[in-house]
Amino acid sequence: MSDRERSGAEYADVTLAVIAGGRGERLGGVAKGLLEVEGRPVLARLLDLGRLFEGVLLVANDPGPYARFGVRTVEDVVRGRGAPGGVHAALVGARTEWVLAVACDMPFVAEAAVRVLLGERGPEVDAVCFTVEGRVEPLLAVYRRELAGPWGEALRAEEPSLRNLLSRCRARLLPEAALRVVDAGARSVVSVNTPEDLARYLARLPPT
Repeated sequence: MSDRERSGAEYADVTLAVIAGGRGERLGGVAKGLLEVEGRPVLARLLDLGRLFEGVLLVANDPGPYARFGVRTVEDVVRGRGAPGGVHAALVGARTEWVLAVACDMPFVAEAAVRVLLGERGPEVDAVCFTVEGRVEPLLAVYRRELAGPWGEALRAEEPSLRNLLSRCRARLLPEAALRVVDAGARSVVSVNTPEDLARYLARLPPT
């Protein structure tokens, strides 16, 4: 399968990684990246961002449902660790210095919000993410690939959350206002997890 790598990409040092390791149990066990919003699978909407980056990869322990998208796919290196394991797998699988990690159930990620995150990188920073309503948003965030080593060790030894892992590195936490200036409704961090979310965001289960 193609790894969708792009020479001359605007962000040549960044890989887009869509984290799709789990199943939507509250939605009947569907592959959440296949949920449809405005007539398109969420994964297809996220892959539109791929044109900005040197590479694109998908983290999925069951890649079968996503095969038709032709995206390079990696599995968790440390199994059973949920989203932290998914981000770690993306860091291990990336071929660039930085990784933009995005959850597969976030249909409204704005390019402008992504650019804000990328613009806050620096030599003294290992990760950049937004805080919204007082909570860190680690599944729309930029991570330095070098975190793969220490995070892998931590995941093998314990079951830390992504927020806990972020607290152990040089993370730049952007205030909610930094997101709302480019995305007034903060829809970029919206995820579709429940039947109520389906109704709220006019999303549909994938066709069977």
